Amino acid sequence: MSLQTARAHPQETPRSEPRRRLRALVAPEPRRRPKVAYAALAVAGALAIGAAQVGISFATTQDAFVLAQLTSQQHDLDLQKQALHENIVGLSSPQSLASRADTLGLVVAGSASYLRVSDGTVLGSGDVADWTSTVNPNGSTSVGNALLLPPPETPPQDEAPADDATASDTGPALPPTVTDGLPSPTTR
Repeated sequence: MSLQTARAHPQETPRSEPRRRLRALVAPEPRRRPKVAYAALAVAGALAIGAAQVGISFATTQDAFVLAQLTSQQHDLDLQKQALHENIVGLSSPQSLASRADTLGLVVAGSASYLRVSDGTVLGSGDVADWTSTVNPNGSTSVGNALLLPPPETPPQDEAPADDATASDTGPALPPTVTDGLPSPTTR
């Protein structure tokens, strides 16, 4: 046999298979009983985690309600601040100051005079004002200022108007009340 033939047809060597280790059982092995302590610990841990999540959820929800209440309160305070600022602007306007000065009996002179504080001299005409003012801030020529007018008085909500005709004339008509749900068109 030549080398060529040996290479072409390799010899197969028989493999030895591992021996199976089978044995006959006389009796099945007894089952181990599960440990009750481990199961109780697992259930208690799950319940503790659930309770913690519910507690955190309640705390977060409560904080959201408190935040909403504080935001609403801040909005109301901002509106009050804006109303007070408008009152201050109205009261510090020149028209308001002139009107209050007129009610106190002060008069406006024809020309302005100034006092120089450093040496005490009077600059300007220095004439004494008459008892008649050159400007009448409360007269018929005054321009109305909405910031100076007091708000209109509204009747208390408890009192009903005398008749329905005057009630509809004083305010806009309100939409009808809906008692049976929202009206909807009939479709086919």
